[in-house]
Amino acid sequence: MTMLTPRTPAKLAPPGRSRRERKAAELESRTRLVGERLAGISAAPGVRALQSVDASLGGLTRAEAALRLERHGPNVVAQERAPRWYVQLAKAFRNPFIAVLILLAAVMYWQDPADPGVVILSVMVGISGLLRFWQEFRSGRAADALAQLVTTTCAVRRRAGSGGVPTTLELPMDQVVPGDVVELAAGDLIPADLRLLTAKDLMISQAALSGESLPVAKADTRVQDLGQQVTTDPVEADNLALMGTSVTSGTATGVVVATGSDTWFGSMAGSLVGERPQTNFDTGVRRVSFLLIRFMLVMVPVVFMINGLTKGDWDEAFLFGIAVAVGLTPEMLPMVVSANLARGAVALAERKVVVKRLNAIQNLGAMDVLCTDKTGTLTEDRIVLDRYLDVHGNEDGEVLEYGYLNAHFQTGLRNLMDQAVIDRVNEAEEVVVDARFSMVDEIPFDFARRRMSVVLARNTLVGVARRAENAEHVMITKGAVEEVLALCTHMTDRGERVELTEQLRWHVTRIAEDNNRRGLRVLAVATRTVDTPRDTYCVADEDGLTLVGFLAFLDPPKADAARALEALADKGIAVKVVTGDNELVAARVCADVGIDVGTVVLGSGTDALDDTELRALAARTTVFAKVNPVQKARIVRALQADGHTVGFLGDGINDAAALRDADVGISVDTAVDIAKESADIILLEKDLTVLEQGVLQGRTTFGNTIKYIKMTASSNFGNVFSVLVASAFIPFQPMLAIMLLVQNLVYDIAQLATPWDRMDEEYLRRPRNWDAKGIGRFMVTIGPISSIFDIAMFLIMWHVFAADSEASQSLFQSGWFVEGLLSQTLIVHMIRTRKIPFIQSRASWPVMVMTVLAVLTGLWLPFSPLAPSLGFVALPAGYFPWLIGVLLVYCTLTQLVKTWYIRRFGTWL
Repeated sequence: MTMLTPRTPAKLAPPGRSRRERKAAELESRTRLVGERLAGISAAPGVRALQSVDASLGGLTRAEAALRLERHGPNVVAQERAPRWYVQLAKAFRNPFIAVLILLAAVMYWQDPADPGVVILSVMVGISGLLRFWQEFRSGRAADALAQLVTTTCAVRRRAGSGGVPTTLELPMDQVVPGDVVELAAGDLIPADLRLLTAKDLMISQAALSGESLPVAKADTRVQDLGQQVTTDPVEADNLALMGTSVTSGTATGVVVATGSDTWFGSMAGSLVGERPQTNFDTGVRRVSFLLIRFMLVMVPVVFMINGLTKGDWDEAFLFGIAVAVGLTPEMLPMVVSANLARGAVALAERKVVVKRLNAIQNLGAMDVLCTDKTGTLTEDRIVLDRYLDVHGNEDGEVLEYGYLNAHFQTGLRNLMDQAVIDRVNEAEEVVVDARFSMVDEIPFDFARRRMSVVLARNTLVGVARRAENAEHVMITKGAVEEVLALCTHMTDRGERVELTEQLRWHVTRIAEDNNRRGLRVLAVATRTVDTPRDTYCVADEDGLTLVGFLAFLDPPKADAARALEALADKGIAVKVVTGDNELVAARVCADVGIDVGTVVLGSGTDALDDTELRALAARTTVFAKVNPVQKARIVRALQADGHTVGFLGDGINDAAALRDADVGISVDTAVDIAKESADIILLEKDLTVLEQGVLQGRTTFGNTIKYIKMTASSNFGNVFSVLVASAFIPFQPMLAIMLLVQNLVYDIAQLATPWDRMDEEYLRRPRNWDAKGIGRFMVTIGPISSIFDIAMFLIMWHVFAADSEASQSLFQSGWFVEGLLSQTLIVHMIRTRKIPFIQSRASWPVMVMTVLAVLTGLWLPFSPLAPSLGFVALPAGYFPWLIGVLLVYCTLTQLVKTWYIRRFGTWL
């Protein structure tokens, strides 16, 4: 007697590997161990399975069940729980730039507790973190609301005591234990891993585990029984029903051989909790943040030393150095990024998309490879009768009629293919059929025969339809091609009954195989006229049949799938189909929606490849079929290693690992719970058209973020460079620290409208990624342009307006403040587009309004009541013509440099 005991598979990955590699290895080892154990159970007779869990057909006693529940724990798999709100809140502030801002605020507070800059920086940090926290917290709650199962109970046999009579109870799924005998019927979810003991017409949908669109037949078989597949993959075992699958038709009983984390499903779920891998967004933000921090660490000490050495006041130099640090830091970056992502999430919510993790919006825009399953994404996720063919492969209404009679008159539970045949026939024809025929008997489907037959009598239509005495009986058999064809001695050829010779048998077999190669599921239809009618028939009567033709079924492509794929291709996104379904079906569907299939690679073909070889294979392959969860995740990682930003769209248990490893995991509201937990984005409609809109929103979000970074970083770099020059040659501070803070504050407030700006259509046509090197190049190329005109304004204030001494330093500082603020604000419109601003591309109205307000504020401050406290003085009227001239030349030169920059580097934003 062997009892299952809870166990935790060893983490076999070497400790030297990265955390991500260790997780992948752990997933592989878990699934392999569980798969081998289940394969052994499948290979043994059902009675052996009962013995292995110390159970009987009558089920466990309630006392035994209670003990096992205590020993094995509830029948639940590991789930990733959303962190508590205060943990989410703390994580919202985990950002390198926020750390810099907090450090600067602390230093400023230490220098002067009354410094208004402390309040300004604190407010920016607080708004940024709270905005991100609230959006993700709200989205997480919306996603949790979607997590609901079709049913939470199952039918289990239990006994009151050892001699008690078995009764069937409806128990919560989490109360199921190893050894329980479960009764299954159509519509039931499989609550645990079961070894089937009995089965009648049982069809199970395994799409959530394998990706196969059509239900598969299951039965109680042993290795020596007809039809059993000897396999190490428990999903393919004919006598196992696995947790997470569902019954589409038929009835069965099975003994629970594994629950919770010991199930095939649980073996995958256990490796999918904990810290998520770094995505494209995470690495991009980190690189850009440290680039800007490095600029600050270089520039601030230089400014501090030059000021201290030339002015002799080291305290003032330190304070000015801190102000320069603030001036060089895009202090609104965390807030603008959070606002951009939050606005993107709201926009996507209007398109029926729930964003669980804000960072995923930018990853969606950066995505250049989308891996997707085919079922329900490219196809309608339903079975239809695609064609009804005679023995020569031509469409024939008689084949449809016989197929319909077989499906219509059977008394057992109809499977999806029976229903597809019935759906193809309209109501008027159904009435005629009911009038023409009466049911005599049927020979039900069973797993060994893989066919079923009905026997009908032809009615006489005199007044009321009734069965004629001694009316001939017609047997109509429908089932697997090989089994039906083996019973046929004749075939119908253009209305004539002819002998089925070996040559003709080869011919009709080729017709069926040709349709199989096109990805269709083919059934054969045959008939027999019974010369001696009787009331009952048996399997032995299924002999001497006449082949009529074939019924071919498929999960049809969605009407808009081809257009959606074309639209994604136009946006620079390559679509790769990664499915658990077979290669013939996958190739057919992909070809129907316009995908260049090429060579279909099976999942088993990737196992022997090392990472380098898989990278090369993944780059040139469009369709992967018969892929298991471990292989799916490995394909995603191979594409990422090749420099791609990878999205994965899936809804099954077998998709969870790949969803988690992808840069952006995308699922649907009808997906299994583990897929929704692993996803970053949930579509309320499984539609690639919705996904295309999400991609455009992601690129707009990223474009507005990078726009702010480049505008602010280059402008701030130019300003600090100007301060560096001025500090070396001017005997007073070119601008007071409070002026620098006010200038930055006014400019940054104006940039709060950036998330509402529009992006040029050309920008949205291809994926966009973080480019720290490009941002640095942009800063040192565009930033110094402003310094040229800052120095020009220095010279104007020094020579034209005689602001050349400490007595007149307030005039000098006021003049440079206004010119600096206006140039910073107006240059936004030069940088936000690669086109000519205001003529070829105009900003959105919120940006225009904020620009006007910032300009008016800058012009008003030197004349306002706040001027004395900020150190400003009123500017003379003669200053403004010089200001206009400087700004016009500045904008013209920037446009010329922009044109050169685009030609030289091929990019702008």
